Amino acid sequence: MITELKENYGYLFEDALLNEINNVGTYKEVPEGFQLMDIGDYIKSMPLLVSGAVKILREDDKGDELLLYFIERGDTCAMTLSCCMGQKKSEIRAVAETPTKLIMIPVEKMSEWMGKYKSWQNFILQSYHDRMSELLEAIDTIAFLKMDERLLKYLKDKAMVNHNDVINVTHQNIAFDLHTSRVVISRLLKSLENAGKIKLNRNNIKILDL
Repeated sequence: MITELKENYGYLFEDALLNEINNVGTYKEVPEGFQLMDIGDYIKSMPLLVSGAVKILREDDKGDELLLYFIERGDTCAMTLSCCMGQKKSEIRAVAETPTKLIMIPVEKMSEWMGKYKSWQNFILQSYHDRMSELLEAIDTIAFLKMDERLLKYLKDKAMVNHNDVINVTHQNIAFDLHTSRVVISRLLKSLENAGKIKLNRNNIKILDL
């Protein structure tokens, strides 16, 4: 685990902190679609992503989901941090977007390292800043973009975190993430294809306008 830590976090953390993470962290590999965290869970550890991507979702009173943002290699989740520090229940759902490798850090180490390692403090504060920017972008997307623009942005974001311009996703799953109906998504996808933005195939979508 120490080798992967140095490869992914060596530029951020000093050797002493990397060794502590190696000693107390739990290494996990999860498949695509694996639910790492659910709404209402008490958070006992925070994730450091080594590879892959995780999507962070909210849920309304009806049980419908809305995609907030993705976290990738070298990231952690600000919502997790908030729940860890406040010992509160999770308000988000975290699902592996791709096969993902991560290191789970016990919650009690978070505050200890904040005072002990300047690099950890900087990492946590930068993570809050980055996730807040992504949350504001998500709000702006919902408030100011038309659904076809939201859909194209969603597809581009998904292509970037998958590092592939061909996306394997169903119309229904897109509808879940964007909090709309499958019929609307299917119609808009066809419109984007006619505009030369994407290519619809039987089991995937190719992004032409990245």
